[in-house]
Amino acid sequence: MERDSHQFIGQSSAFLDAVERASRAAPLNRPVLVVGERGTGKELIAERLHRLSSRWDGPLVTMNCAALPETLIEAELFGHEAGAFTGATRSREGRFEEADGGTLFLDELGTLSMGAQERLLRAVEYGEVTRIGSSRPVRVDVRIVAATNEHLPNMVEAGKFRADLLDRLCFEVVTLPPLRVREGDVEVLSDYFGRRMAAELGWDGWPGFGELARRAMENHLWPGNVRELRNVVERAVYRWADPSQPVDYIQFDPFDSPWRTGIAAAAPTNAPTSKDNETAEPRYSTDLSQMVDVSDFREATEKYEKAVLEQALAKCRYNQRQTAKALNLSYDQLRHTLKKHDLLS
Repeated sequence: MERDSHQFIGQSSAFLDAVERASRAAPLNRPVLVVGERGTGKELIAERLHRLSSRWDGPLVTMNCAALPETLIEAELFGHEAGAFTGATRSREGRFEEADGGTLFLDELGTLSMGAQERLLRAVEYGEVTRIGSSRPVRVDVRIVAATNEHLPNMVEAGKFRADLLDRLCFEVVTLPPLRVREGDVEVLSDYFGRRMAAELGWDGWPGFGELARRAMENHLWPGNVRELRNVVERAVYRWADPSQPVDYIQFDPFDSPWRTGIAAAAPTNAPTSKDNETAEPRYSTDLSQMVDVSDFREATEKYEKAVLEQALAKCRYNQRQTAKALNLSYDQLRHTLKKHDLLS
């Protein structure tokens, strides 16, 4: 798959530090663990680790551990012999054998079962794998790069992840910062994505973003990070009617499409009362005119955001973890936003 050059666009110290750490670890033939939220570019960092290593001309094999049912994970990783299980009509190499002489990138590592983790540990420790249905080990020369958005030490404490495997895989840990803490990078990336989309649409030039759009993007928490930013920007440019004027309308709802027309407006009338269901997920009015004076965009959005937080906290009886879940935020994102509005108790 062809990669875009935006993978290393950024000027914030948090972002540059992560890229530098990956670059330093790349030449070493050691496992690397990449940690970050969705959309932060974990697979792109894995590619950098591979391309800057002595294995650059070998294969880079990727496997998303969350994309396969548990019953197939081990067969995909280690291969199988013909007749090893129903449907195995012929022998097949696993991802380890495919990556021999190169790099194996294991995404969503935290979703592996304990049994698969045990076999993975042996493969990493001894450099050999045994196909399902075989007793003959196969030697492999593979560098492991793993990625997760889970807090693996917490999973170890909960008995859901092997401590010895974590120790073996984290010779170096590259933590990718979320976009909300990458100061200045939203502006840089949005301009890049906007210019590229404008060129794709055949515009004569790039008029940039107006003040309203820039403020909206700077104030957004970006739970989907760079991937979400790219989608928002490309959609905004695509929908803009006047290529000669700065783009000023930003829509953050990825489901803002014809078949959902009216859903947001109808939500308040469908909101359950406390008598109906006290544990139901809270719904929030999207009519700002009923809540605040909208003459100042930044003030209006901040007041609305604070009102949503206060309502959600009350609905969840001020349990912050339940509030984060109700708002589809991570716990850290919620704490960051509460602090911004001076709502931390």
